[in-house]
Amino acid sequence: MNKGKKLYEGKAKIIYSTNEKGLVIQHFKDDATAFNALKKANIEGKGVLNNRISEYLLNTLDQCGIPTHLVKRLNMREQLIRQAEIIPVEFVVRNIATGSLTKRLGISEGTILEKPLLEYYYKNDELGDPIISKEHIYSFEWAKKSEIETIDQMTMRINDILQGIFRGIGIKLVDFKIEYGRVWNKEKEINEIVLADEISPDTCRLWDIKTEKKLDKDRFRKDLGNIIEAYQEVARRLNIMPEETNISEVNFGKTIPLKFKKK
Repeated sequence: MNKGKKLYEGKAKIIYSTNEKGLVIQHFKDDATAFNALKKANIEGKGVLNNRISEYLLNTLDQCGIPTHLVKRLNMREQLIRQAEIIPVEFVVRNIATGSLTKRLGISEGTILEKPLLEYYYKNDELGDPIISKEHIYSFEWAKKSEIETIDQMTMRINDILQGIFRGIGIKLVDFKIEYGRVWNKEKEINEIVLADEISPDTCRLWDIKTEKKLDKDRFRKDLGNIIEAYQEVARRLNIMPEETNISEVNFGKTIPLKFKKK
């Protein structure tokens, strides 16, 4: 498997071509951004942790019948994934009110929602990823009705599975963002909807069940510090800490040893 030219670079990842048709390499960066990239920093080691956590969660979802783009993890920072046509919609599931939901609607922080709330956002940095309705998706042909129906069902199933995983290690899954793409299925000769991008503390809000300590990117957004320690805690509780290395948290001057388990 040869790593080729850079195809795309986003805020947290880089996609490279390979010499195999339909497969690309996803590289996890250490860059941290918030507020539509108005706030930026480099958090050394963040990409390593997100790579490992996302691999574990995507593999678990795949075992539960959720198709994903992940083929395998290649190294500390990279995954081999199926090349997908990304649907330009971010799907956000909220179990507890926080963040933009509380600001938009005046809902009290920490309010437990009666049932999970699924929201849709147009994936466009220049516009600030505005919230949209299904009618927008259909009108502008970002996805077909049948695709959204499939995605809605998959998303609620993913929420159930992730809540169970995190509840089992003493963490509340407050909310999360996921993306989907289309991958050509040769056998069925159809475009298959697959879970794409990543699932990590960068894309989830995770609170400790007892203390409600934040174990996610809100530590960066809100200048709470100890970002790597929080991500490391999530990996530790998932029992997936890998190959021993030293990671320094640039913003806070700490060097924290990480030991990852190979699974």
